[in-house]
Amino acid sequence: MERRRWPRESSYQGRSSPPPAPALAPLRFSTHNLAPADQFSAWQMHMESLVEVMLPDGISADDGFQADHTAWNLGGMLIVEQRVPAHSYARSAASLRASPIDHWYAGMLRCGRAWTEVDGLVAESEPGKAEFRSLGHPFRGRITESEAIFLYMPRDLFADTPGILDMANNAILSDNLAKLLIEYVSGLEATLNSLVAEDLPRIVHTVRDMIINCLSSPAEHVTVEQQAGLGLMERARQHIHRNLHSPKLTPDDLCGVLGISRTRLYQLFEPSGGVLHYIRRRRLLAAHTALSDPANNQRILDIAEAVGFDSAANFSRAFSQEFGYSPREARSAIAPGPLAHAASHAEPEESSSFEAWLKLLGN
Repeated sequence: MERRRWPRESSYQGRSSPPPAPALAPLRFSTHNLAPADQFSAWQMHMESLVEVMLPDGISADDGFQADHTAWNLGGMLIVEQRVPAHSYARSAASLRASPIDHWYAGMLRCGRAWTEVDGLVAESEPGKAEFRSLGHPFRGRITESEAIFLYMPRDLFADTPGILDMANNAILSDNLAKLLIEYVSGLEATLNSLVAEDLPRIVHTVRDMIINCLSSPAEHVTVEQQAGLGLMERARQHIHRNLHSPKLTPDDLCGVLGISRTRLYQLFEPSGGVLHYIRRRRLLAAHTALSDPANNQRILDIAEAVGFDSAANFSRAFSQEFGYSPREARSAIAPGPLAHAASHAEPEESSSFEAWLKLLGN
């Protein structure tokens, strides 16, 4: 009798592959567990890389300042959930000269109101509206007790739209496109705990495109002369970023490319601490990115030369001054990398900080 053979069933039949692990782990900060008298100073220190924070008149730091700040790093964008009591804030010209951070940010209030002044013009924000502002330009303002979500985005994310964003600095968005943006960000906030790595680039670019659409019309109060200046600044930034490796990247080179005088060039970069200061910081950020890349096997000296440094000693000294640790420590992963929390679902390391995320955003 012929024995009939039946095909074996796969031992994996009926099983599904495990879902991918969440890509993000939040960086949380709260003053709630501190003594009331220590809460406000702790909040000031946490925010000092962005703004100087002051209490309203008549309010004492001894009364306490219960605030919460939760940040999520999507690689090309930071999302921050924030709950704070009333306070005032300022990002001065002096702080800009001391900071490499010149990102854009969008804020959406859930409750509360805020008033922010840029170049003498005050923008008022409230729930249902989105504010848009540059961290590369001085501003000051005040906010009531509030809950909000903020998006921090590097300038390079908008490199193909020069001038549009600069002309909309300190804009308040309230039309239908702005409402769609707010709804999208609210839905995104609810899914942060479950996002996987492949979601992140698409989300960042979706938000980017929505913001560009919201800002496609320049602000009416911007003059033709201001528009020309803003366009020059964006052209200068892009030329610097494309030529960080070149020893010919000098003020004279920029003047020739832009067709302007040295005096005009120095005026453009004065809020950033000067043109040479700006170039050096961008080179150091590019070097940090290379050193933090586990796939990059270049020698430290080769990386230094690739971003325009002619001496290992000068590079190491400048790097340590900028980041607080040496190039060798960065390579050894002692210091946090820009995506330290966009690839792991473990608890954040103690060495990570919101300031580090901001400095390395987009690099």
